[in-house]
Amino acid sequence: MSEQNEWSPAEQSAHLRSLLTEVIKLARTDIGTVSDPKAQALFETTAQVCGGLCHAFDHYATREPAWR
Repeated sequence: MSEQNEWSPAEQSAHLRSLLTEVIKLARTDIGTVSDPKAQALFETTAQVCGGLCHAFDHYATREPAWR
């Protein structure tokens, strides 16, 4: 975090990616705690969508051509 208590875009994106990673872990853990197949599918879908967002944050952080 910068001196003025404001986050740079890189810091903000890293923080959001970290939160998404936590959501992925929680969603995948929760799959094993429910017996409802629809809930399991919802949790897995959540993990996959968040995984896609993590890839987008990775591409942003590494300045992939799409983000130039």
